[in-house]
Amino acid sequence: MLWYILKLLVLLPLIAGLAWGVLKFGQKLQARMGAAPGAAKSVRIIETTMLSPTLKLAVIEFHGREILVSASRQGLTRLAEAPARGGEDGAK
Repeated sequence: MLWYILKLLVLLPLIAGLAWGVLKFGQKLQARMGAAPGAAKSVRIIETTMLSPTLKLAVIEFHGREILVSASRQGLTRLAEAPARGGEDGAK
Protein backbone atom coordinates (compact mmCIF):
# COMPACT_ATOMS: atom_id res chain seq x y z
CA MET A 1 0.00 0.00 0.00
CA LEU A 2 2.83 2.39 0.86
CA TRP A 3 4.52 1.60 -2.47
CA TYR A 4 1.29 2.48 -4.35
CA ILE A 5 0.93 5.84 -2.58
CA LEU A 6 4.60 6.64 -3.18
CA LYS A 7 4.24 5.89 -6.91
CA LEU A 8 1.08 7.99 -7.02
CA LEU A 9 2.79 10.94 -5.33
CA VAL A 10 5.66 10.80 -7.82
CA LEU A 11 3.87 9.97 -11.07
CA LEU A 12 0.79 12.18 -10.75
CA PRO A 13 2.74 15.49 -10.66
CA LEU A 14 5.02 14.15 -13.39
CA ILE A 15 2.07 13.43 -15.70
CA ALA A 16 0.48 16.79 -14.87
CA GLY A 17 3.77 18.56 -15.64
CA LEU A 18 4.12 16.75 -18.94
CA ALA A 19 0.56 17.69 -19.93
CA TRP A 20 1.23 21.35 -19.04
CA GLY A 21 4.49 21.28 -21.00
CA VAL A 22 2.81 19.84 -24.09
CA LEU A 23 0.14 22.56 -23.96
CA LYS A 24 2.74 25.33 -23.64
CA PHE A 25 4.80 23.82 -26.47
CA GLY A 26 1.66 23.66 -28.63
CA GLN A 27 0.93 27.34 -27.97
CA LYS A 28 4.46 28.36 -28.96
CA LEU A 29 4.34 26.18 -32.06
CA GLN A 30 0.97 27.58 -33.06
CA ALA A 31 2.22 31.15 -32.65
CA ARG A 32 5.30 30.34 -34.73
CA MET A 33 3.25 28.76 -37.53
CA GLY A 34 0.76 31.67 -37.67
CA ALA A 35 1.06 34.90 -39.61
CA ALA A 36 4.04 37.16 -39.07
CA PRO A 37 3.57 39.68 -36.25
CA GLY A 38 2.20 42.96 -37.52
CA ALA A 39 0.96 41.46 -40.79
CA ALA A 40 -2.53 42.56 -41.76
CA LYS A 41 -5.05 39.73 -42.00
CA SER A 42 -7.55 39.72 -44.84
CA VAL A 43 -10.10 37.54 -42.98
CA ARG A 44 -11.63 38.43 -39.62
CA ILE A 45 -14.41 36.68 -37.69
CA ILE A 46 -16.76 39.37 -36.42
CA GLU A 47 -19.41 37.35 -34.60
CA THR A 48 -20.50 33.74 -34.11
CA THR A 49 -23.76 32.31 -32.83
CA MET A 50 -24.45 28.70 -31.93
CA LEU A 51 -27.85 27.56 -33.22
CA SER A 52 -27.54 23.91 -32.24
CA PRO A 53 -24.74 21.55 -31.22
CA THR A 54 -23.98 20.92 -34.89
CA LEU A 55 -24.86 24.29 -36.49
CA LYS A 56 -23.20 27.67 -36.05
CA LEU A 57 -23.69 31.02 -37.78
CA ALA A 58 -20.70 33.30 -38.33
CA VAL A 59 -20.18 36.76 -39.77
CA ILE A 60 -16.81 36.98 -41.51
CA GLU A 61 -15.23 40.17 -42.85
CA PHE A 62 -13.25 39.66 -46.03
CA HIS A 63 -11.85 42.51 -48.18
CA GLY A 64 -14.43 45.08 -47.10
CA ARG A 65 -17.39 42.70 -47.25
CA GLU A 66 -19.27 40.95 -44.45
CA ILE A 67 -20.30 37.41 -45.29
CA LEU A 68 -22.83 35.41 -43.25
CA VAL A 69 -21.99 31.70 -43.30
CA SER A 70 -23.40 28.64 -41.61
CA ALA A 71 -20.94 26.05 -40.34
CA SER A 72 -22.13 22.48 -39.92
CA ARG A 73 -20.68 19.00 -40.16
CA GLN A 74 -21.25 19.10 -43.91
CA GLY A 75 -19.12 22.25 -44.30
CA LEU A 76 -19.61 25.99 -44.78
CA THR A 77 -22.49 27.58 -46.67
CA ARG A 78 -22.61 31.24 -47.65
CA LEU A 79 -25.99 32.67 -46.69
CA ALA A 80 -25.68 36.43 -47.30
CA GLU A 81 -23.20 39.16 -48.16
CA ALA A 82 -23.19 42.89 -47.42
CA PRO A 83 -20.75 45.81 -47.34
CA ALA A 84 -18.69 45.97 -44.15
CA ARG A 85 -19.98 48.19 -41.38
CA GLY A 86 -17.68 51.00 -40.26
CA GLY A 87 -15.86 50.99 -36.89
CA GLU A 88 -14.84 48.22 -34.54
CA ASP A 89 -18.23 47.95 -32.85
CA GLY A 90 -20.17 47.86 -36.11
CA ALA A 91 -21.61 51.40 -35.90
CA LYS A 92 -20.89 54.07 -38.50
